[in-house]
Amino acid sequence: MWFVYIVECRDRSLYTGITSDIDRRINEHNNSRRGAKYTRSRRPVKLVAHCVVKDKSAALRLEHKIKSLKKSEKIAYLLKEESNELEDAK
Repeated sequence: MWFVYIVECRDRSLYTGITSDIDRRINEHNNSRRGAKYTRSRRPVKLVAHCVVKDKSAALRLEHKIKSLKKSEKIAYLLKEESNELEDAK
């Protein structure tokens, strides 16, 4: 099982990523050098939205689609994806 997630950084910017273990990944963003370079200087981060996808390939496609959206559209899009209101990201 894979997750696509959005975290909000201390500076109110959003970061989108994928993982197979969301709790571990959020902990890495906040407490480890393994966190994304982008989030390391913007700690702490908090999880604001996530959805489960079937495999890594689908997660990568959805992540790419979300990263192309405007900030105001990102969370709404992910929440719609989670509730299956959208077609599979292609």
